[in-house]
Amino acid sequence: MPSVEEVTEALTNVIDPELGLDFVELGLIYDVEIEDGQVHVTFTLTSPGCPIGPQVSEQIEEFVGELDDVASVQSTMVFSPPWSPEKMSEEAKFALGF
Repeated sequence: MPSVEEVTEALTNVIDPELGLDFVELGLIYDVEIEDGQVHVTFTLTSPGCPIGPQVSEQIEEFVGELDDVASVQSTMVFSPPWSPEKMSEEAKFALGF
């Protein structure tokens, strides 16, 4: 069964096309749960009006699904709590000028 760290590493391949940074660095991944090979990822977008939600779900399922012993991947998009730039890593803040 994959670890949370392995799933998080796979999620670094999910890139925000507008910002050019990955969802982990941007602080858009809120939670990763793993049980019996079933992985559930909770994520958000920088704004509720952002149109890339379906694309992000597909990428999460693709990249996490490539890990060994993953039976299924489910992703859930939420907007509570709302995302803010404070959730970004220090590297992302620097890259975006925060």
